[in-house]
Amino acid sequence: MDAVITQLNNNLKELYRRAIDADAKLDALQQQGKGKFTALFHETNAFTISAKRFKPYVLEVASDVEALTHASELDQTAILAIVKKIEELHKLLASFK
Repeated sequence: MDAVITQLNNNLKELYRRAIDADAKLDALQQQGKGKFTALFHETNAFTISAKRFKPYVLEVASDVEALTHASELDQTAILAIVKKIEELHKLLASFK
């Protein structure tokens, strides 16, 4: 279980750095009058929040990983949900770049 949590945390560290950079670019675009949208992901997505920046989505995944860390046993469903969120963030960050 520790190996899974470690790998998820490593992904989160990478996502966090990329999210900070992307959010700075989004701020610059918004100051130029561009980037008029209500959320990065549609409501049908795996995320429970709706935000205009990447950081809140990364924080949601971090919260999910933290909850998994405190679980008494490995929950496959929770891991799959976390991996799906991580994949979605990676895809969107890659296409944004």
